[in-house]
Amino acid sequence: MATTPSKDHKRRERELKKMYKRQAREEAKAAKKAEEEAALAKAAELTPEEQKAKEEAEFEAEFARELAKEAAEKAAKGS
Repeated sequence: MATTPSKDHKRRERELKKMYKRQAREEAKAAKKAEEEAALAKAAELTPEEQKAKEEAEFEAEFARELAKEAAEKAAKGS
């Protein structure tokens, strides 16, 4: 006669599955945090020229976004 797993066994399996998922999320979060910290450390190591070039590139990108937004607004008003 075949036996079926007890309800306790099924419950333990579900709880273990949840625990493994939680651990995976926590590990992913820790890895992401470590990656961000490494990026910040690398950014701090930039030479002054690199830092200035980076700031100028960010400024240009922001300016281009603003121009595109204004153009879109004018186009919407003109229609």
